[in-house]
Amino acid sequence: MTDDKDVLRDVWFGRIPTCFTLYQDEITEREAEPYYLLLPRVSYLTLVTDKVKKHFQKVMRQEDVSEIWFEYEGTPLKWHYPIGLLFDLLASSSALPWNITVHFKNFPEKDLLHCPSKDAVEAHFMSCMKEADALKHKSQVINEMQKKDHKQLWMGLQNDRFDQFWAINRKLMEYPPEENGFRYIPFRIYQTTTERPFIQKLFRPVAADGQLHTLGDLLREVCPSAVAPEDGEKRSQVMIHGIEPMLETPLQWLSEHLSYPDNFLHISIVPQPTD
Repeated sequence: MTDDKDVLRDVWFGRIPTCFTLYQDEITEREAEPYYLLLPRVSYLTLVTDKVKKHFQKVMRQEDVSEIWFEYEGTPLKWHYPIGLLFDLLASSSALPWNITVHFKNFPEKDLLHCPSKDAVEAHFMSCMKEADALKHKSQVINEMQKKDHKQLWMGLQNDRFDQFWAINRKLMEYPPEENGFRYIPFRIYQTTTERPFIQKLFRPVAADGQLHTLGDLLREVCPSAVAPEDGEKRSQVMIHGIEPMLETPLQWLSEHLSYPDNFLHISIVPQPTD
């Protein structure tokens, strides 16, 4: 992969200032102060909120505490989506800090998966990595790794260790020089305006004539409504990690540098703010 290490570092250390507030109907023994945290964009809510849980449990009786879950403006937050994706999709046009409500009761079974432990997050994360490598290298790279390499990827993410994670992850970002890129680009496109969880299709980074496909090429093929007509006004923002990459950016470069740790490009299509 091309060595733009500063980009990888900037992506990894992206943070979202967040204010956690206990839901008003939760029963407490004394007033629950809000809790402030800088959330890492590349991680998952259930990995980084132990301190939040402990903070609110201090003012609650044990019998009033069941499984913790989070919500933003009435929408339950999926723990198996990376934090940066949740913010870009639901809150990118709102003021900071991001205001998240904490619940300990009435778990929304229809909207959220249960997360009994961090093992569930690890299982989900590794399954996404394996799916991404099946698309990129027919699973050859991930299958040739040892168990300790898989563990190092997970521990690197869990403990926020950039160098530990990338020492192994860089192998997943390589490809034979004669190929110009991966077999297919692992991506998922999310929209708030549809019931469908996300769009995911097979898409090659290089066209049949050898030209590199761009982000614009991908959107025009799989989600044309996200691209403004040449003479029309822009109706949508296309966001990855809180930025709007230029549509001319090669998809292969984006996949190498702006993928989340699970090796997917998580792309949010959100309505253009009207301010």
